[in-house]
Amino acid sequence: MATGSRVIRPRTSIWLSERKAPKRRAEQQPSGLDHVKIVAATVRLLDAEGLAGFSMRRLAAELEVTAMSVYWYVETKDQLLELALDTAMGEMSLPAGSLGPVEGYEHLEPPQERDWRDQLRQIASEYRRLLVAHSWVPPLLGEYMNIGPNAMAFSTAVQRVLRDSGLPASQVPGALALVFQFVYGFSTIEGRFAARSRAAGITQDELFAETMASIEGRPEFDESRAVMEARGGSTVQEMRERDFTFALDCAIVGIEALRDAGGQD
Repeated sequence: MATGSRVIRPRTSIWLSERKAPKRRAEQQPSGLDHVKIVAATVRLLDAEGLAGFSMRRLAAELEVTAMSVYWYVETKDQLLELALDTAMGEMSLPAGSLGPVEGYEHLEPPQERDWRDQLRQIASEYRRLLVAHSWVPPLLGEYMNIGPNAMAFSTAVQRVLRDSGLPASQVPGALALVFQFVYGFSTIEGRFAARSRAAGITQDELFAETMASIEGRPEFDESRAVMEARGGSTVQEMRERDFTFALDCAIVGIEALRDAGGQD
């Protein structure tokens, strides 16, 4: 696609290409560095300073090396962000058995199967925790193909859990979109609210109380205020847990209803 005289090419994935070896002698390779240390430092910096504050120069300073030393291991900033994204995806705890048989262990009896609803709740909760803990992950999910090993393990797990629900194969993608786009949106807003409270130097409960106080006595907010008062929960976290649990249960009930209605495959 071209914009004026500029040609915009699709971003390639580090997982689909072999990285070329740098044209330097082995003795020039910086000592004490490796991919694990570099990616771990990248995740720490992204957590602390966000995407806007991250740069290869800032990373090099954190590692106490030159910026060029980092390029011994990754060719571009995009490659490093893609590696960091997949590392973060690996923090999720996936349900036992949701990945199917593991090569080399086929002779072992598989773990007792859990109900697909419980597995889906576990994966959705883990995904939510990940997105809230790493506020830089949500924007990157739309920037990269996200096909690293940890991302694919997550994808395989959720597809197999939805397959076990009994939905026709044609409806599984829609069910996945229903659940995980909901989790994405819910968690992104949750993470941003937490970031706002940190930036203001107050707790989330204090920020929520200030917000509610600011609409007191304004009739245009009567409906919203009534809903919030009926919401239940004495803290922001309790309110969120109630909302998340109920919304996820609604999605699961909807999946069951459509499955039982015998939708067309």
